[in-house]
Amino acid sequence: MKKFLLLPVAIVLVSCYNQEKKCQDFRTGTFVFEQEIEGVKHTSTFIRKENIEIETYNGKTDTASIRWVNDCEYVLQKLHPKNRAEQKGVSMRILTTKDNEYTFEYGIVGDVNKQKGTIKKID
Repeated sequence: MKKFLLLPVAIVLVSCYNQEKKCQDFRTGTFVFEQEIEGVKHTSTFIRKENIEIETYNGKTDTASIRWVNDCEYVLQKLHPKNRAEQKGVSMRILTTKDNEYTFEYGIVGDVNKQKGTIKKID
């Protein structure tokens, strides 16, 4: 009988575990994001300052403004969009942090389809 009482207590304790996020450590710096698209590895490098991000991808550089929603969420807005799709903001949310990298979720603002990735801080 005692074993049956311990099981619910253990489940409650485990479900209350909340991994610590150190989002402040990733507000500024130089970062690398790697992703595989159709079997090909693509690398993006970007420098993030408090309210601006400069990204280099496939030899092209682009700049976006950053609006922080809270310590772990922000919205990117391209400063010089080339088409209507680039005018839409991208919502970014840091899910977990560990050492010099973080896992995040991103997608177009207002869109329910989100993707996940991992970014490594290199400076």
